[in-house]
This record gives sequence, structure tokens and C-alpha cells, in this order.
Amino acid sequence: MGVTIIAEAGVNHDGKLEQALALVDAAAAAGADVVKFQTFRAAEIAAIDAPKAEYQKRTTGTGESQFEMLRRLELPEEAHHVLRCRCIEQGIEFLSTPFDLPSLRFLTRDLGLPRLKLPSGEVTNAPLLHAAAATGIPIILSTGMCTLTDVEAALGVLAHGYLGWNDPSPAAFAAAFSTAEGQAALVANVTLLHCTTEYPAPPAEINLRAMSTLSRTFGLAVGFSDHTEGIEAAVAATALGAVVIEKHMTLDRSLPGPDHKASLEPAMLSQMVRSIRTVEIMLGDAEKRPTAAESRNMVVARKSLVAIRAIAAGDFFTEANLGVKRPGDGLSPARYWDLLGRSACRSYEPGERIEP
Repeated sequence: MGVTIIAEAGVNHDGKLEQALALVDAAAAAGADVVKFQTFRAAEIAAIDAPKAEYQKRTTGTGESQFEMLRRLELPEEAHHVLRCRCIEQGIEFLSTPFDLPSLRFLTRDLGLPRLKLPSGEVTNAPLLHAAAATGIPIILSTGMCTLTDVEAALGVLAHGYLGWNDPSPAAFAAAFSTAEGQAALVANVTLLHCTTEYPAPPAEINLRAMSTLSRTFGLAVGFSDHTEGIEAAVAATALGAVVIEKHMTLDRSLPGPDHKASLEPAMLSQMVRSIRTVEIMLGDAEKRPTAAESRNMVVARKSLVAIRAIAAGDFFTEANLGVKRPGDGLSPARYWDLLGRSACRSYEPGERIEP
């Protein structure tokens, strides 16, 4: 299996179905495996007085509250059905992130999604995590803003949910995480995404090596949710072993909205996909051996033992008459010291390759 590339359409549809459909088309044309939206009910996830993030203020202004912005960006349930049908037509997987329990039930029961993506902001939302795991569906979990302790706590909730244990509590979550059955459920179902929760995320705060820390600490598949500008971080994460890459996409970075400016336009998304697929090929199978192309170049690039001056039969090989030159179709230079002090079995002209 190659890297799963998720084109995060998110809320870059700006509440317009036709724009959302165009995002599906663009993600499919770019070669992404999955196009992901966000499913929420503003009244379920934000208080009337919830403040906007600084990046949201920069991109959408301060004239409306976070609640009002979210209401404007909601996708109605019927739009999800239309989008899923378009995804089927385009041969790309439809995915959406639930931010509240009614949205989770809708995505899993009504739409029957085969997997879920849970965002960094929900890592401490134990009721949502538990309900998601209780469905038995595989989960991709972003870990922005998290310490390893935060991640372990979330995984305990997920393990408890997957095991179907009763009486959820912090102690029960910790117990589920520590059991072999809980660990097996996590390995079978959970992928962790390293993430930096800022839009756009500054390069100095990306810390891609934390992917390896997550993998080593929890023994789970890892990936990267990329909020940087450009494609370098996603490509580098692929080289570091990411099995999932998630990247925001938009039709136009100049559109008004909270996430457009931290997203890739279709041409750059296509370039990212091509680059990731190239890196996948480059990673190979880890066995160190000459490749087919290298084998053709061995004779040209390597060298042989040669006479660097005339040598008569019976003369001793010395540093003065024995040298190393291309091509490499003769006796290996590794035999140099074996020949020194031995007598030549025949005569050699300068430049002639020494025979065994």
C-alpha cells in the first residue's frame, strides 16, 4: 500500500454546494486518494461568544463571531449525499470529519463511511472519541497541540471504545490502553497524524521528527497533516515514513474564508501528489544491492589492475609498474597488494589489464 493522500477540502466550499463539487473534481484530477470535508452543527460545537482564532480573524475579519462563521460554513446533510455520489463518479473516496456526536452518527449510520478522521481540536473530547471508536470504524487522529501524555490519554479512550467495555472513566481508559487486547485494537484501527495547529504553520515549528517519536512510542502507523505553505513538508514527511498525508486544498487562495490562504490550489496539489509518488518509488525496498541501471555502469565506472609501464614475463609486480585504471572488466584493484612482489606470468604493454 502506498501513501494515502487526503485532499482536505474542509470548509473551503464556503457553504456552497457547487464549490464543494468543484473541490471533489479538482482533488480527483490531482490524483488524491481521498477528498475530505468537515461535518458539524455550529450550535453543537461553539458557544455564541466563542472567540475566533487569530488566523481566522486575519482571514475572515472580526465582524462576525466564530459561531456565525461556522453557521455560514455548515454543509447540510443532503449536500453530503450529493458529494458522496460525485466522489463515486470521480473514483475518489469521500471522507468527512465529525466535530460533534450528531454529525458522527450521521456520517457512520446514514453515510456508512468506512473510516473516520478526527481533528486535533477533538483530542481531549473523550465523549466524541469514545463514540467514534465504539462504531468499530478505523480512525485517523491528528495530534496537533499534543504532548505524548495527551496522545496516550486519547488512545486510552479509543482502546476502551474499540473493546466495547462498559463504565468509561479515566481509570478504565488507562486500563484499556495497557491491555494486549487494547493495544491490538489500536494497531488494527488507528493512524496518528503529526500536525502543527497553525494556519499557515511556520517551518520552524513543524518538527517532522516528532512523527518518528509517535511511531516509536505507540507502535502505530503515522502520517502528517500539513498546514504549511508549499509542498516541501508533505514530501519530506513521505520520506520519513508517513503512510497518510493530509493537505488543505482550495480552488483559489484569494477567496475569503478561514482556510483558503493555508491551502494548495489545484496545480500545486497535483505537483504535491506527483512528488509524493516519486518519493515513494525512490524509497525502494531497503535492500542494499546494485540496481539494474547501476549494473550496466559497473564496467565503465569501476577500475582494473593495469600495467603502467612495460612488464616482461618474470618481472616482479611493483608500485612502479602496477596501477589502477578504467574500465572495470579486469582484475579488481582489491587484489593490488596480493600481486605486489609476485612475478608476472607473461609480458604486459603499458595500459594492458593484468590477468588473474
